[in-house]
Amino acid sequence: MAFAPIPRRASAAKNLFSLSRLSLGSSPSVRSLQTGASGDDRQPPPPLSPSSIAGYHVSSGGYMRGAVYREPNQPLTIEEFHIPRPKVNEVLIKTKACGVCHSDLHVMKGEIPFSSPCVIGHEITGEVVEHGPLTDHKIIQRFPIGSRVVGAFIMPCGTCSYCAKGHDDLCEDFFAFNRAKGTLYDGETRLFLRHDDSPVYMYSMGGMAEYCVTPAHGLAPLPESLPYSESAILGCAVFTAYGAMAHAAEIRPGDSIAVIGIGGVGSSCLQIARAFGASDIIAVDVQDDKLEKAKTLGATHTVNAAKEDAVERIREITGGMGVDVAVEALGRPQTFMQCTLSVKDGGKAVMIGLSKAGSVGEIDINRLVRRKIKVIGSYGGRARQDLPKVVKLAESGIFNLTNAVSSKYKFEDAGKAFQDLNEGKIVSRGVVEIL
Repeated sequence: MAFAPIPRRASAAKNLFSLSRLSLGSSPSVRSLQTGASGDDRQPPPPLSPSSIAGYHVSSGGYMRGAVYREPNQPLTIEEFHIPRPKVNEVLIKTKACGVCHSDLHVMKGEIPFSSPCVIGHEITGEVVEHGPLTDHKIIQRFPIGSRVVGAFIMPCGTCSYCAKGHDDLCEDFFAFNRAKGTLYDGETRLFLRHDDSPVYMYSMGGMAEYCVTPAHGLAPLPESLPYSESAILGCAVFTAYGAMAHAAEIRPGDSIAVIGIGGVGSSCLQIARAFGASDIIAVDVQDDKLEKAKTLGATHTVNAAKEDAVERIREITGGMGVDVAVEALGRPQTFMQCTLSVKDGGKAVMIGLSKAGSVGEIDINRLVRRKIKVIGSYGGRARQDLPKVVKLAESGIFNLTNAVSSKYKFEDAGKAFQDLNEGKIVSRGVVEIL
């Protein structure tokens, strides 16, 4: 039972990922905003009124560049923006680095609906340059001007019913406003084009830009000992892996685990599982280079699912039992099934890979019921609790950041970075440097 890599189509890849500069006269007006995926029948968010645009960014002065997604199968464009302004309990960050993630890729390919045009990028490091008016003094004390920070892609509001219980990963405002509308939690974007003040939406904080605004609850201090570039992956790849291992899988010392799909998040799961004391750590992929890399990240066994039956091999490694925990980090129906079939009786199948909208995974209902199989979804960690812990793992060397980042790109090459990701050329995680 194998899973296949994304098919390569050279012409489509060239059109989708080539990075171009948009001429200043070609941006659509406020009234022409469209949703991000073809076939999505949701209504786009209402346009901002001219009065809310005018005066919002006037006092900031200066301009910046951002990487903009406009529609599927079209290249990213580097466009000029007014430097955004933070509002209450928000922070303006001078971005230093931004990770290259499959979630952005799903949006760019039209596989996951999202409001457009938008600035992509959602795992960042940077330097605090401004606090929003009336921001809580404790936030200002924790993140003073000039301080180094890392930002999580799930940016909790801190006040909804889920955040009040510590479940930042289910924040109501994050899903209702950012993921559903491409805005922050007052229903407005912070991004406006320089030449005509047109609003542009934000995928999380819109981190593939020279500056970004994020709610302060989604940040953690970044120690001087950690580099800006490699540390960007702490905000999604490592953050997601930690959330899956700590809260969904609840890994305990001695547990056996299989990770299916060894990309940026999957490879981070290997390191986190090792840190939590897992015994057998089985990496499953179809690319030998990724499996070789997995051995350096904590995998005790590797399985090439293109060459052998992954489920049978996992059972063979575990003496016919299956693993305590299987993690699906690719987001495909076939690997969903592999994940559920790989766990032992009473085991946990943890799903963390996003898929094309509408994809459905199958499961043997009788086995699920009779053998107490647990199927659990996990989107990410809990920023206020987990992000500082993730930073600590990296600072102590328990999580090897240098080994986790396999490719670095200049800001102007962001399109190339996503092309490489689409073609399976990034072995673990790629990072765009915006220093």
